[in-house]
Amino acid sequence: MAQVVLGVAGGIAAYKACELLRLLTEAGHRVRVLPTAAALRFVGAPTWEALSGQPVASDVWSDAHLVPHVRIGQQAELVVVAPATADLLARAATGAADDLLTNTLLTARCPALYAPAMHTEMWEHPATAANVATLRERGAVVVDPAVGRLAGPDSGRGRLPEPVELFRLASRLLARGAAVPDLAGRRMVVTAGGTREPLDPVRFLGNRSSGKQGYAFARTAVARGAAVTLVAANVDRPDPAGVAMVRVETTAQLYDATLAAAAGADAVVMAAAPCDFRPERYAPHKLKKDGAGLTVRLVPTVDVAAALGERKPAGQVLVAFAAETVTGAAAEANARAKLAGKRADLIVLNQVGTGAPGGFGTDTNAATVFAAAGDAHAIPPRSKDELADAVWDLVVPLLSGRPV
Repeated sequence: MAQVVLGVAGGIAAYKACELLRLLTEAGHRVRVLPTAAALRFVGAPTWEALSGQPVASDVWSDAHLVPHVRIGQQAELVVVAPATADLLARAATGAADDLLTNTLLTARCPALYAPAMHTEMWEHPATAANVATLRERGAVVVDPAVGRLAGPDSGRGRLPEPVELFRLASRLLARGAAVPDLAGRRMVVTAGGTREPLDPVRFLGNRSSGKQGYAFARTAVARGAAVTLVAANVDRPDPAGVAMVRVETTAQLYDATLAAAAGADAVVMAAAPCDFRPERYAPHKLKKDGAGLTVRLVPTVDVAAALGERKPAGQVLVAFAAETVTGAAAEANARAKLAGKRADLIVLNQVGTGAPGGFGTDTNAATVFAAAGDAHAIPPRSKDELADAVWDLVVPLLSGRPV
């Protein structure tokens, strides 16, 4: 497994890094924790040492004969800083080297992931924005903080993303190795989950989509440096680290939110499963079972992907999906017809239903991607994160003519 450096800066969210450390070590990685002196006021060295099995120091003088301020960075395969305070981001951006963590950031040549956590005003300050931009320009992945409860009574953007999502993001960076963040500076829109069309206040027409594949697209795009808006329909999962979340319920809401988010986006990935039909009439009160049957007339919903294709500006890449229960030539014909009808650049055909290698609710998926240019790319069964990365590999060349 990998050599990982976990830098911890002096913020109240330092306690959450303990959970991130546990996830990394349980995955088999060898983790060296480098807290700042301020971080040790929140979580003591014995905690970090017990959880990592490695010595902990914040200064460059401990074990000086081992030259730790150079060796730790040289040996690292990934550096994660969580939480990254405004002060730490400033020191990293300016190349300060006044403790063991900042020295390591200068010597490391591996991918670096920063997870900022601070009060909203500090995150939005022009100085912090400039420091974040500098780090991103140098190839670091700096995820936007989450929205939620902060220190004290305050709430807003500045909360550290959940440790499990930071772990998943770190895992994608390790999987990509030394690959550059090839979506840096790009704006991506991803949809996920299944819409629900209400019949009455307690019942709805829906589908089995879990949102896992859409969330994987969002997560892997962040790992590749993109700014991501995730439009999620009825998904009960932790928010992927670093994304801007928009939550919707119905297909009409998905349509409005996605078209609004797609303005100016470099690519849109329609991984959501919109309901194709909705009840013609909504009953304002719960329908009662009286022993008689119930007839519900269904009418078509708006085709969100087709609407995006119709309005797609020059250079924007549209990725549509075709979930099919048929196989072989029939499935391919359906997918290619949707590719043309929705004016998409790529369409991802995946088999769903009993016996399928992936699909709704699973952690794995398989697909064939058809391009508007006519070629096809088979993606064998793999994790949904790996499948998403394989599709992004096909999107990247299509963006080559679009300025960053």
